[in-house]
Amino acid sequence: MKIEIRVPQLPESVSEAVLLNWHKQAGQFVKREECLIDLETDKVVLELPAPEDGALVEIVGKPGDVVISGQLIAYLDTEVKPEAVAPVAAAPAQAVVAAVGAPVATSNGVKAMPAAAKVAADNGVDLSNVAGSGRGGRVLKEDVLNSMAGKGSRIEERVPMSRLRKRVAERLLESQQTNAILTTFNEVNMKPVMDLRAKYKDQFEKKHGVKLGFMSLFVKAALSALKQYPVLNASVDGDDIVYHGYFDIGIAVGSPRGLVVPILRNAENMSIADIEKQIADFGKRAKDGKLALEELIGGTFSVTNGGTFGSMMSTPIINPPQSAILGMHATKDRAVVENGQVVVRPMMYLALSYDHRIIDGREAVLALVAIKDALEDPARLLLDL
Repeated sequence: MKIEIRVPQLPESVSEAVLLNWHKQAGQFVKREECLIDLETDKVVLELPAPEDGALVEIVGKPGDVVISGQLIAYLDTEVKPEAVAPVAAAPAQAVVAAVGAPVATSNGVKAMPAAAKVAADNGVDLSNVAGSGRGGRVLKEDVLNSMAGKGSRIEERVPMSRLRKRVAERLLESQQTNAILTTFNEVNMKPVMDLRAKYKDQFEKKHGVKLGFMSLFVKAALSALKQYPVLNASVDGDDIVYHGYFDIGIAVGSPRGLVVPILRNAENMSIADIEKQIADFGKRAKDGKLALEELIGGTFSVTNGGTFGSMMSTPIINPPQSAILGMHATKDRAVVENGQVVVRPMMYLALSYDHRIIDGREAVLALVAIKDALEDPARLLLDL
């Protein structure tokens, strides 16, 4: 029986997707749940599995096509047996690999890889003057780029912006144009939490199977502040302020396709170990493009750590529909005054950006001070102070 392969139903917040790479070619046999193609949406890359065993008899959607929910992209014949198509499928696949990887001969007889030939043509480089480092003297892309370096060449390479990157840019601009964003700053002495981590990290990892980091402690400190100042956990809906009786904390994670913010649902019910495990899982799946759309939607507050890349200070942008975001930064030894004495302490600048339409400066400043106090005296988190 010939069945249709269609784009799955996309969430309400996602209107369309882009077809990326087909993992199977027309004529190949596929097994049920085997990935057929990747679809890139505004927020994440989805895998489309085969609904049944069968042969992929026709591909309608091409890589790069913009598609919507329910759109036809291929046909699958479930009556075809594996032995009937396996030999046929192998040959085209090998031919494609050979064609893609084969060097091309230029007009002057120089053998160059396709990518090298394209870069040379785009930049007016004579391949006969380029020494090839590939097998048999073939010219590689790197050889062309190296030959251009140091000769005053102004190399340009145009690549399409990914759909995720475009959507992130749109949301950042939307946030700046919609919210009345202000940022308040403070600094925190990291020595107490660093001592706490150094003392218990081995026991923690042995018991829970995950490393004890600082992010979970910051999430716990943020939760304590949000409970004291619930307006920071609220959102704007038209002319109304929506106060949420739950705490869904977004954790900003970098991925090869751009920034994503997966959500810790009901973080108030999670232990430090639960938070660390979930964050580690988010980071791994973000790199592999395996995050589900449901994990990226919503959230009532976000935490981002620019210190991972060495940032000392920043003004994070609110992630709509949230009304506030906490920015962590790099920890550096600095001279501070304690009890009239100048001492060196590991200090971190904290930044809290908030929507001034619903959050007054008083609440924002006091919330950031509460986060600072919780980190400088972690016992407060245990005593709920």
